[in-house]
Amino acid sequence: MLRMPDDFWDWLSLEWFSYSTLRSFDWVYPLVLYALPVVLLLFILRWLFSLNQRNKLDMALFAGKADWQWTSLLRHLPTLVFMLFIMLVLVGLARPQRVNEQIEQTAAGIDIVLVMDVSGSMELTDIKPNRLAAAKEVATDFIKGRVQDRIGLVVFAGDAYSLAPLTTDYNLLRESINSIGFKMIPNDGTAIGSALAVAINRMRDSEAKSKVIILVSDGENTAGSLDPELAAQLAYAYGIKLYTIGIGQDGQVAYDVDDTGKTLYVETQLDESSLRKIAEIGEGSFFRAESKSVLQDIFQNINRLEKTEITERRFRDTKDYYQVYLKWAVLLLLFWMLLKNTFITNVLED
Repeated sequence: MLRMPDDFWDWLSLEWFSYSTLRSFDWVYPLVLYALPVVLLLFILRWLFSLNQRNKLDMALFAGKADWQWTSLLRHLPTLVFMLFIMLVLVGLARPQRVNEQIEQTAAGIDIVLVMDVSGSMELTDIKPNRLAAAKEVATDFIKGRVQDRIGLVVFAGDAYSLAPLTTDYNLLRESINSIGFKMIPNDGTAIGSALAVAINRMRDSEAKSKVIILVSDGENTAGSLDPELAAQLAYAYGIKLYTIGIGQDGQVAYDVDDTGKTLYVETQLDESSLRKIAEIGEGSFFRAESKSVLQDIFQNINRLEKTEITERRFRDTKDYYQVYLKWAVLLLLFWMLLKNTFITNVLED
């Protein structure tokens, strides 16, 4: 593939007419190229018409057979050259060019901390395969949709721990989410206030224009030394928005099978009012997820609400190549004019 000719004589290379070179161009006026086969057809019809309109001498000759001479084909050379001249002019008018476009994207990232409940009740299977596994899968999908956002991860049961710092290393985050399991925190319970405090501590020095905590839990606050509403007020003071998701169904939920094959049930009740109050204080929203599909919709909704603004700048470097083909056209025009004034035009067919 040829570059823009740096030297004046580079345009004489026949590589400009190769299929790969012509295919590499962007054509400003591609419709002009459709005229090429029309020009070719017109010249063929003109040649066929001239065969029947050839001038003949009005005189009698002795019968005989004249030998064919290859030089008789030279009489068609000027017509062929002129046809190529017209076709090259059309190629130049179609304006071949190459565009080197670079896109620069900048994003004002959002800081997000996912706070996930890993207490024993998250092992219930009212959401298949269980509440925690469904939350992990949806959280992983949520990370895939983020661009230039720093995301952290906090897990909690009776105690709360930071599992991953705020980072844009999404592979690390996915590995951290996959590592979440039951009994990773020995002290069972639901320390929502402590979990929020750990998340806030991760974000308090953040200079991001938007800071968000997404809390996923299936129970009421039963552990920890910090009241969840007080933690929500602390988040509000740091300009952190709170989204709370209550996961699971109310009522009797199957959790195990005894030795006789009988299904064992447990009574569950989500403390919805507390999660609503936390979200209200944190100027966010509360969502209820009783199925995996609803949980997916909730995360997609949060994804739309907390969308990162991406600024895109495009740099276009355009180079035209029509000059190459017009130079060839001028060369052929001069050659045609030379032929029209030489003996070649008058070569007779035997």
